[in-house]
Amino acid sequence: MTDGNEPGGDPLPAVPVPRPRSAQENWRGIAVDPDADRSRAEDTDPAAVARLRARSRVLLRDLLHPHRRQLAVAVALLLIQNVASMAGPYLVMLGIDRAIPPLRAGDTRPLTYIAAAFVVATVAEYTARRGFLALSARIGQAVLLDLRRRVYGHFLRLSVAFHQRYTSGRMVSRLTSDLDSIGELVGGGIDSLVLAALSILSVAAILLWLDLPLAAVTLLAFPFLYWLSRWFARTSAVAYRWTRDTIALVIVHAVESLRGIRAVQAFRREPRNQRIFVRVNDDYRRASLHAFQLIATYSPGVKLIGNVTIAVVLCYGGWRVLNGHAEVGVLAAFLLYLRRFFEPMQELSQFYNSLQSATAALEKLAGVLDEQPEVPEPARPVPLPAPESGRGAVTFHSVSFGYYPQSPILHGLDLDIPAGQTVALIGATGAGKSTIAKLLARFHDPNTGTVALGGVDLRDIADADLRQALVLVTQETHLFGGTVAENIRFGRPDADDAAVAAAAKAIGADEFITALPDGYATQVHRRGSRLSAGQRQLVAFARVFLADPAVLILDEATSSLDVPTERAVQRALATILRDRTALVIAHRLSTVEIADRVLVLESGRIVEDGSPARLVHRDGRYAELHRQWLDSLS
Repeated sequence: MTDGNEPGGDPLPAVPVPRPRSAQENWRGIAVDPDADRSRAEDTDPAAVARLRARSRVLLRDLLHPHRRQLAVAVALLLIQNVASMAGPYLVMLGIDRAIPPLRAGDTRPLTYIAAAFVVATVAEYTARRGFLALSARIGQAVLLDLRRRVYGHFLRLSVAFHQRYTSGRMVSRLTSDLDSIGELVGGGIDSLVLAALSILSVAAILLWLDLPLAAVTLLAFPFLYWLSRWFARTSAVAYRWTRDTIALVIVHAVESLRGIRAVQAFRREPRNQRIFVRVNDDYRRASLHAFQLIATYSPGVKLIGNVTIAVVLCYGGWRVLNGHAEVGVLAAFLLYLRRFFEPMQELSQFYNSLQSATAALEKLAGVLDEQPEVPEPARPVPLPAPESGRGAVTFHSVSFGYYPQSPILHGLDLDIPAGQTVALIGATGAGKSTIAKLLARFHDPNTGTVALGGVDLRDIADADLRQALVLVTQETHLFGGTVAENIRFGRPDADDAAVAAAAKAIGADEFITALPDGYATQVHRRGSRLSAGQRQLVAFARVFLADPAVLILDEATSSLDVPTERAVQRALATILRDRTALVIAHRLSTVEIADRVLVLESGRIVEDGSPARLVHRDGRYAELHRQWLDSLS
């Protein structure tokens, strides 16, 4: 954006834009919005702004394409409304110049015809506007429904890596605040915006047709209107992008604080979080205030130019009438049309904030939909082999991987796990255990090498097939709001109540479930807060048992349990690990003891490989850990 002093810049001095503080300033060293700096760079970089607008236009065309016939009808209704509205001043002109002289002679027919035409025009305008509003509402709500589905579905399909860097608060902002901005425009502003634009074009053409000299005088105001409108369009576009960024920060902080309310209260950090909220909320206030200041400059500016133009036209037009160069009716119609020219421009300034806010929101949503999964679906999926053909065999071949290219975690890893074998991974924090699990679950793809299931590269397996064949269970067992039965059935939605109960009995969860107030119909509340950690884990294991995957990954699934609960979970583990391939990550050797094979990792490499009984008698890392475990028990 150039300022008013640069060649080709804006004619008005640019109002200083209150740039949002950086993530570090907002969060005092805690970066909760990792994409904020990139978003602000997109607001000021012309190439980035062009890309934002281009992809938002593509998205809008795609959303409107299924409704093109209804849009054509809506446009026709708008045109009818505009023509009927434009007929009023013209009929006034005819009434003054053509109906009043015959009326003096007693002939009322011209005035009657003009009055009847006025009634017809009024009824046509009302009918067309009513039809347009009803039709545009249907189209708008259908578009919003489609957009909301797309964004939410796209969030679900994006890779885990995306969700690790794109905070939940920003997702909530996209699905609520941004969609609300578009909804406000669709619900109350788009018809006024379109009709105002049509009125301005129609009036301009009519003024040129009515009286060319008067129109020439009116055209003197156009350069000022153009410069003022151009300044407003350019500065408000930037301002409203910043309002979208700042409201996103408000939502991010609110969501993150409330999600971590236990930690906030436990460490008495309410004042600190309140101060942060005040900061980001003030950023949003200043950004919104700046946007309103732009309107406060533009709208009175248009009114000033309009009133001055009307005064000049009135004086010049009166002189032309007195000298017989124009008729009184023409001057009256010209003044009425002139008012209809400037009033819509003032209305545009009132609705332009909705337009710019919705445009900025659409750009943000288009950016989300433009995100590509880091682990894309294969173009030609390869089916997995049948269960009896070694479907659960896992192979890592020369796998190297790092979350950051300059900091690799795995170095040329080679690993073969036969179908049906339970393998335990142990090692220090950062050794690469969870990274192996994430690669096998295909949350990431290796930088080099291949990970295969049943002899098929994971990159060639359809995501639905992979999720059906492989399940990952972590220590942070997530239960959804609903009943215990619904959470178990999450592993296989088509399972009946008998299958759900059978899975719970097989795992050993049936006893505590039936003791709950409503048994399997008991509501678990948010994130399963009504159940203990061990009970949540047993429900998760019942879910896995019902899903019956060929491969099961347990990532620290028992680390947060006490000893009695762990024993109950160990018995459940013995059941779900039977006859399936399993990768178990655990620090507790009580969990490792049930494995057929133990792999000890150090710095992303396998340093020991063998059965627990074999490794315990070696003078190695596993034997040392085993001795330390026995000492802790004594």
